[in-house]
Amino acid sequence: MREGSPMSGYGQFCPVAKAMEVLDERWTLLVVRELLAGSTRFNELRRGNPRMSPALLSKRLRSLERVGVVRREMVDGHASYSLSESGEELREIVVSLGRWGTRWVGELGEQDLDPHLLMWDIKRSIPVHEWPQARTVVRIRFDDVPAKVASWWLVTTAGEVDICDVDPGFEQAVGVQTSLRKLTEIWRGDVSWEHAIGDGSLVVDGPTDVRRALPRWVGQGMFAAVPR
Repeated sequence: MREGSPMSGYGQFCPVAKAMEVLDERWTLLVVRELLAGSTRFNELRRGNPRMSPALLSKRLRSLERVGVVRREMVDGHASYSLSESGEELREIVVSLGRWGTRWVGELGEQDLDPHLLMWDIKRSIPVHEWPQARTVVRIRFDDVPAKVASWWLVTTAGEVDICDVDPGFEQAVGVQTSLRKLTEIWRGDVSWEHAIGDGSLVVDGPTDVRRALPRWVGQGMFAAVPR
């Protein structure tokens, strides 16, 4: 531990213990996960951890900066965060944890379902190169959540993607209706697009060619292919 760090120690020389002095505080590795996923602004880090308070996020960022894992700089008058060399080296650890969690911790509780987090993860991971260059809109409606968070729009234009929780006013190419749980399961790779469409738990409304393209347009999360 570097001098001045507020993190408590284990009093062990073991390198695993020394690493855990930095990494085992609640939310710490999830903040690192977001930085590895490309988030650089405070609000982006919050969107990736929507149940983390702003005060706690600030505290974790300061702690990670103090021990040399995170760099903070001002860009156009706003704080921007990035991982240092030591922070980037955590990538294989985070990926390994994700694979392990996919393989061995399969249970998905109601408390794990969050439309904001799901749509944020889809937005930043979507294979936008598969979409038409012209503006294309996909509406997603969840039938098992309150109305104020039930409707979402994915909008792509010339390789750029945005996610809206209010109608952007553009003509939609295709509509999707399903449950939050089902789309989360598809994104995680617990269920395939084909299976969900085939059993009627996910309904796609649009022209045939667009319906067929939708699974390729949206894809699945980075751990979906990990064997169970």
